[in-house]
Amino acid sequence: MTYAVRFTLEAAADLDRLYDFILQRDATDFTLAEAALQAIRNGFATLRTSPFTCRKARSDAPFLRELIIPFGRSGYVALFEIEDSETVTVLAIRHQLEDDYH
Repeated sequence: MTYAVRFTLEAAADLDRLYDFILQRDATDFTLAEAALQAIRNGFATLRTSPFTCRKARSDAPFLRELIIPFGRSGYVALFEIEDSETVTVLAIRHQLEDDYH
């Protein structure tokens, strides 16, 4: 079974924010920013094939889950919901060192 992965407007804005954050540290480091986005995209491949392997975000919400995306010494966390047997919706994405989702 393959799931369609869709993004809320907030999750799409998170991707832009994370990309911009890397460029704000070093405006010439497009390679690092692109590598981070590629790592996130690669992580989303898991959502297309096996979203139930990801950890539950809350014990009382079995379809609300978190995908850990390794990158460098830390990485990213994507909050998503398994909507039905065909659709996964990414709700938010954050760096692992951030306090919480925005």
